[in-house]
Amino acid sequence: MKKILSILTGLCLLCALAAGCSGTAKSDMVDLTALSDTIRSAELANITASPNNYLGKTIKIDGTYQVQYFEPTNQYYHGVLVVDAAACCQQGMEFKWNGEHKYPDDYPQVGTQIELTGVFESYTELGNMYYHLIVDEITVLDKR
Repeated sequence: MKKILSILTGLCLLCALAAGCSGTAKSDMVDLTALSDTIRSAELANITASPNNYLGKTIKIDGTYQVQYFEPTNQYYHGVLVVDAAACCQQGMEFKWNGEHKYPDDYPQVGTQIELTGVFESYTELGNMYYHLIVDEITVLDKR
Protein backbone atom coordinates (compact mmCIF):
# COMPACT_ATOMS: atom_id res chain seq x y z
CA MET A 1 0.00 0.00 0.00
CA LYS A 2 2.82 2.44 0.87
CA LYS A 3 4.50 1.67 -2.45
CA ILE A 4 1.32 2.48 -4.39
CA LEU A 5 0.87 5.67 -2.38
CA SER A 6 4.47 6.69 -3.17
CA ILE A 7 3.94 6.04 -6.86
CA LEU A 8 0.67 8.00 -6.90
CA THR A 9 2.30 10.89 -5.02
CA GLY A 10 5.15 10.91 -7.54
CA LEU A 11 2.71 10.90 -10.46
CA CYS A 12 0.74 13.77 -8.94
CA LEU A 13 3.96 15.74 -8.52
CA LEU A 14 4.91 15.10 -12.15
CA CYS A 15 1.45 16.22 -13.29
CA ALA A 16 1.71 19.39 -11.23
CA LEU A 17 5.13 20.15 -12.69
CA ALA A 18 3.89 19.48 -16.21
CA ALA A 19 0.91 21.76 -15.66
CA GLY A 20 3.23 24.50 -14.47
CA CYS A 21 5.28 24.16 -17.66
CA SER A 22 2.36 24.29 -20.06
CA GLY A 23 2.02 27.01 -22.67
CA THR A 24 0.28 29.51 -20.43
CA ALA A 25 1.17 33.18 -20.19
CA LYS A 26 3.39 32.43 -17.18
CA SER A 27 5.76 30.44 -19.37
CA ASP A 28 6.33 33.55 -21.50
CA MET A 29 8.27 35.13 -18.62
CA VAL A 30 11.77 33.91 -17.77
CA ASP A 31 12.80 35.47 -14.45
CA LEU A 32 16.52 34.85 -14.11
CA THR A 33 16.67 37.04 -10.99
CA ALA A 34 14.67 34.47 -9.02
CA LEU A 35 17.16 31.66 -9.73
CA SER A 36 20.29 30.60 -7.87
CA ASP A 37 23.58 31.55 -9.52
CA THR A 38 24.13 27.99 -10.76
CA ILE A 39 20.65 27.60 -12.25
CA ARG A 40 20.80 31.11 -13.74
CA SER A 41 24.05 30.20 -15.52
CA ALA A 42 22.46 27.01 -16.83
CA GLU A 43 19.41 28.92 -18.10
CA LEU A 44 21.63 31.53 -19.79
CA ALA A 45 23.51 28.66 -21.45
CA ASN A 46 20.14 27.34 -22.70
CA ILE A 47 19.25 30.76 -24.08
CA THR A 48 22.62 30.97 -25.85
CA ALA A 49 22.42 27.42 -27.23
CA SER A 50 18.77 27.62 -28.36
CA PRO A 51 17.88 31.30 -28.74
CA ASN A 52 14.93 30.64 -31.04
CA ASN A 53 13.14 28.89 -28.16
CA TYR A 54 13.12 32.22 -26.28
CA LEU A 55 12.10 34.60 -29.08
CA GLY A 56 9.22 36.82 -27.99
CA LYS A 57 9.53 35.83 -24.34
CA THR A 58 9.98 38.38 -21.59
CA ILE A 59 13.24 37.92 -19.71
CA LYS A 60 14.14 39.53 -16.40
CA ILE A 61 17.87 39.59 -15.67
CA ASP A 62 20.29 41.33 -13.34
CA GLY A 63 24.03 41.69 -13.45
CA THR A 64 26.84 44.09 -14.24
CA TYR A 65 26.38 46.75 -16.92
CA GLN A 66 28.91 46.58 -19.76
CA VAL A 67 29.30 48.47 -23.03
CA GLN A 68 31.42 47.98 -26.10
CA TYR A 69 32.00 50.09 -29.17
CA PHE A 70 32.11 48.28 -32.54
CA GLU A 71 33.85 50.30 -35.23
CA PRO A 72 32.38 48.58 -38.34
CA THR A 73 28.87 49.69 -37.34
CA ASN A 74 29.92 52.85 -35.48
CA GLN A 75 27.66 51.85 -32.58
CA TYR A 76 27.82 51.10 -28.89
CA TYR A 77 26.44 47.74 -27.77
CA HIS A 78 25.09 47.43 -24.24
CA GLY A 79 24.94 44.30 -22.14
CA VAL A 80 24.40 42.81 -18.74
CA LEU A 81 27.07 40.40 -17.50
CA VAL A 82 26.20 37.55 -15.14
CA VAL A 83 28.80 35.66 -13.10
CA ASP A 84 28.19 32.12 -11.83
CA ALA A 85 28.36 31.08 -8.16
CA ALA A 86 32.06 30.13 -8.36
CA ALA A 87 32.86 33.44 -10.08
CA CYS A 88 34.75 31.51 -12.75
CA CYS A 89 32.36 31.83 -15.68
CA GLN A 90 30.68 34.87 -17.14
CA GLN A 91 27.84 35.11 -19.60
CA GLY A 92 26.20 38.16 -20.98
CA MET A 93 23.09 39.32 -22.72
CA GLU A 94 22.94 42.27 -25.06
CA PHE A 95 20.13 44.77 -24.66
CA LYS A 96 18.72 47.73 -26.53
CA TRP A 97 16.98 50.48 -24.58
CA ASN A 98 13.79 51.76 -26.21
CA GLY A 99 13.53 55.51 -26.69
CA GLU A 100 16.00 58.32 -27.21
CA HIS A 101 18.97 57.52 -24.97
CA LYS A 102 22.53 58.65 -25.62
CA TYR A 103 25.65 56.90 -24.40
CA PRO A 104 27.27 57.75 -22.02
CA ASP A 105 24.95 60.53 -20.78
CA ASP A 106 21.82 58.47 -20.15
CA TYR A 107 23.37 55.12 -19.21
CA PRO A 108 24.71 53.84 -15.89
CA GLN A 109 28.43 53.79 -15.24
CA VAL A 110 30.17 50.65 -16.56
CA GLY A 111 30.37 48.09 -13.75
CA THR A 112 27.12 49.18 -12.12
CA GLN A 113 24.71 46.45 -11.00
CA ILE A 114 21.50 46.71 -13.03
CA GLU A 115 18.23 44.88 -13.57
CA LEU A 116 16.39 44.67 -16.88
CA THR A 117 13.12 43.24 -18.09
CA GLY A 118 12.59 43.04 -21.79
CA VAL A 119 11.45 41.03 -24.78
CA PHE A 120 14.01 38.71 -26.36
CA GLU A 121 14.32 39.42 -30.08
CA SER A 122 16.63 38.69 -32.99
CA TYR A 123 18.18 41.11 -35.44
CA THR A 124 20.44 40.88 -38.45
CA GLU A 125 23.53 43.03 -38.80
CA LEU A 126 26.37 42.78 -41.31
CA GLY A 127 24.83 39.53 -42.56
CA ASN A 128 24.80 37.83 -39.14
CA MET A 129 21.94 36.98 -36.78
CA TYR A 130 22.17 38.32 -33.24
CA TYR A 131 19.86 38.35 -30.21
CA HIS A 132 19.11 40.99 -27.59
CA LEU A 133 16.56 42.18 -25.08
CA ILE A 134 14.43 45.17 -25.96
CA VAL A 135 13.96 46.99 -22.65
CA ASP A 136 11.91 50.01 -21.60
CA GLU A 137 13.79 50.71 -18.37
CA ILE A 138 17.12 50.12 -16.70
CA THR A 139 16.96 49.77 -12.92
CA VAL A 140 20.20 50.61 -11.11
CA LEU A 141 20.71 48.26 -8.16
CA ASP A 142 23.79 50.00 -6.77
CA LYS A 143 25.50 53.33 -7.16
CA ARG A 144 29.23 53.15 -7.88
